[in-house]
Amino acid sequence: MFKFKPVKIDAQSASDALKPLSMGIVRRLAKYTEPYRSKRNWLVVLVISRSIQLPILAWMVGWAIEGPIRGGHMGDTLWAAGAFALMAAFTQVTLHFRHRLALELGELVIRDIRQNLFDHLQRMTMSFFHRIKGGWIISRLTSDVEAMRTGVQEALFVSMVLCGQMIVSAALMLWTNWRLFLVVLALAPVLAILNRIFTRRLSYQHRIIQESFSRVTSSLAESIGGIRITQGFVRQDLNAELFQELVVDHSRHGVNMARVSGIFLPLLEFNGQFFIAMLLLLGSYLAMTPLHTVELGDMVRFFFLAGIFFQPIGPLGGQYNNALSAMAGAERVFRLLDTPPDWVDAPDAVALEKVQGRIEFRNVSFGYEPDRTVLHDVSFTAEPGRTIALVGHTGCGKTTIIRLIAKFYQPAPGQVLLDGRPLSQVQSDSLHRHMGIVQQENFLFTGSVADNIRLARPGASEAQIIAAANRLDCLDLLECMPDGLQTRVGERGAGISLGQRQLICFCRAMLADPSILLLDEATSSVDAVTEARIQASLGKLFEGRTCFVVAHRLSTVRKANLVLVLDAGRIVESGTHEELLTLGGQYAMLYRQFIKSGQA
Repeated sequence: MFKFKPVKIDAQSASDALKPLSMGIVRRLAKYTEPYRSKRNWLVVLVISRSIQLPILAWMVGWAIEGPIRGGHMGDTLWAAGAFALMAAFTQVTLHFRHRLALELGELVIRDIRQNLFDHLQRMTMSFFHRIKGGWIISRLTSDVEAMRTGVQEALFVSMVLCGQMIVSAALMLWTNWRLFLVVLALAPVLAILNRIFTRRLSYQHRIIQESFSRVTSSLAESIGGIRITQGFVRQDLNAELFQELVVDHSRHGVNMARVSGIFLPLLEFNGQFFIAMLLLLGSYLAMTPLHTVELGDMVRFFFLAGIFFQPIGPLGGQYNNALSAMAGAERVFRLLDTPPDWVDAPDAVALEKVQGRIEFRNVSFGYEPDRTVLHDVSFTAEPGRTIALVGHTGCGKTTIIRLIAKFYQPAPGQVLLDGRPLSQVQSDSLHRHMGIVQQENFLFTGSVADNIRLARPGASEAQIIAAANRLDCLDLLECMPDGLQTRVGERGAGISLGQRQLICFCRAMLADPSILLLDEATSSVDAVTEARIQASLGKLFEGRTCFVVAHRLSTVRKANLVLVLDAGRIVESGTHEELLTLGGQYAMLYRQFIKSGQA
């Protein structure tokens, strides 16, 4: 966990944070309902029906009081009560299906958005994940998408009902008495002014809250991932303090938003109550004036309709808050979806059917960041079926060469070629199907040992898995685990040792039966006896394959056909083990150092 910094918004982000509801985002979100247009259309019909039903119920009460009740007609009053009860029951049926369809449609839309996000992330290049924290990405898929769910399921359709209810009520009030309706009409500029004042404040607060929550999520993910280091260096209290600063900052923004919202919503409700009072005064005056321009029955009906008109104002303020939160989440989600990969396969890229395995670097330079070059003008050729060892001090560029061969990154400038064809003209998926990769930091997924080995060939049988382990001469080491190949592996390989994880990854690469094998510190976590067994088996596996081996233990590169010695991103020596020892240069010095340390 790094030193806490308060949330800051740059000029562009600040401008975005002050934007009101964007119809462009609403339209884009609406496109996700297209596959479910039948459900969506029925929902719209129910929304319109619900908007009409509530004002009609209020109008029916006013009509019953003015007519049958005022006239003392008990029979007509019973009919009016029965009609009201039937209408009320119908409105509840409508509410049930409107609510149910809104929840179902929201779930379907959010499911598709999450799937699109995940699919998009799978297509992003390694440089994206190098720049972006995992917690930031998790926040897009969790809190931001959940805010969008609230927007779809509640804010959108509930607001449509409430707005429709106000429109229908206004129309009935206008039809009932236009003079009294002028008082209601006077409410419009007041609401417009309040909306303009508070929209920008609420919009800003919602967006900055989403930003601060991303920091909380990112810190939490980092803390859980590094819990062993935290406990190992007794940083629990310090990390707790740093996390508390993030949580307090997030809470502070939440309190600020609550304060703004706490002013906005009461003002809306007060205005509704104030105009009811004005209606009462004006209505009484018009009813008691000698001109008698308002009938008492019309006034009663008007007040029932006015109650239905003003009642949604408070809930609309709450739904507006939900809509702003959903908008902030949607902006961030769509911004991620609109982020293109740094590069994609060329339209004319070819799928590899057969690979000989000739790898060539031509004047390759590369940097993970524009102002920091890791490799400088690297050139070499690896002939098919040869083993190339990459040696050098930590940070000299060995792993970067492996990543460029695997096309996880693209060089600039320079070219990496496979069988004479630039990798930029090769489909990445087809390239990876011909490769086996074992890294120093081995990642295992939750599941069984067999499941993790089978990742290389999803359709492989257990017999094929056993055969791959036998070729590596480590089947007995896997079978001695509690449940053998069916031993459960926890998240990130929890529950088994580092050495066992590395053996599983070796077996995974063996099962792939690759034409090109990339080993990046592949034996760093196994003991010397196990490494010796693996080395004996690798000799057979290397036959007929182009292999790149990165190792700090020089014992693993003695039999390589070509050894490349790197220093500060440049190849400073190349040759066989014996040739480089005879040369007496940097490789010979490294070899002597390892002899002294007992690791050669």
